[in-house]
Amino acid sequence: MPKAPRSRDWQVDAEIGNHLIEVKVGLAGLRNLRASLVELAYAVADRPGFDGVLLLPDVAVTRERLEREWQLATSVFRPSVLDRLRLCIGDGAPFKGIPSDPDEATQLSLAKVLAQQPAHPFAGRVRGDAHFVVLKVLLHQSLVSGGAVTTEWLMQTSGYSYPTIAGVLEKLGSLIERATDRRLRLKWFPREEFARLLSMSDGARATARFADRSGQPRSMELHVKRLERLAPKGIAIGGVLGAKYYAPGLDLVGVPRLDLSQHSGTRRLDLSFIRELDPALERIDDPLIPATVVVHAVRSADSLFTHREQGLNWADPVECLLDLHEARLDSQAAQLLDALQQWRPERP
Repeated sequence: MPKAPRSRDWQVDAEIGNHLIEVKVGLAGLRNLRASLVELAYAVADRPGFDGVLLLPDVAVTRERLEREWQLATSVFRPSVLDRLRLCIGDGAPFKGIPSDPDEATQLSLAKVLAQQPAHPFAGRVRGDAHFVVLKVLLHQSLVSGGAVTTEWLMQTSGYSYPTIAGVLEKLGSLIERATDRRLRLKWFPREEFARLLSMSDGARATARFADRSGQPRSMELHVKRLERLAPKGIAIGGVLGAKYYAPGLDLVGVPRLDLSQHSGTRRLDLSFIRELDPALERIDDPLIPATVVVHAVRSADSLFTHREQGLNWADPVECLLDLHEARLDSQAAQLLDALQQWRPERP
């Protein structure tokens, strides 16, 4: 690696203790990653005794690709600089690191820096997720009211521009029914299209899974009561509980996990409330490990949440449907879909 020019004052987003922290929200390309890593390396080389952390919340690059880029960096950067650099991934503590996870003190520092980042909840909307968001909004409208909507309503509800929505509608083709007044709605929704919605949901909803590591997990009821007291902003209850709200006769015994939906215009989730909810909850990546609490991002401009008497909100029916499928409760998801179709008013 070339020696960093001493004449330049390398700027970073935060300096805490001996850590230089640079934040790149929503990073989606390897070129930007490389440029950010090089600039941070220059800053570290220019500041003896300091470590550098490149924090990547709402990152669209997979961990596997990040690890490959890190391996490339090992062949380019001097060991004296590389040993003082780290990539950190996540939208809240605990953050995952490459080549190693940060210690507890650094976790707290990263959470503090991330919380101070400017909030632009819908400015960073990812165009690649438009198909998922628009289709989910149309399916919600079809199940809840059945009425046709204007393109303007779809723009306001989804948060996407006219050209983006027009592109999605063109791809949906004959699934869209258009009235003489130019209003539109889903004409029908084949199983293949729903399978596509499911396949896109994990990435678009930025699902974060947590498991209890204490050996004495709190019950779902206690978690809900504590959530009602904490009242975190933009949180709604989905999953099994939400499904039972929309379909009280759902065939379910017990609640395997608590699914929560968080209204967020980007893939970035604010998971700071998890530590207050239950300090024993630890984020997990292995899908085979049973989760206690699961958080999903709701990407549309309108949350589509339903008021809940006890506080918080209910996630919308489609979110609950996706939650059940993700929890592998496919037969219960089919029951919920049947109940929603029976509940829907007659189309005008």
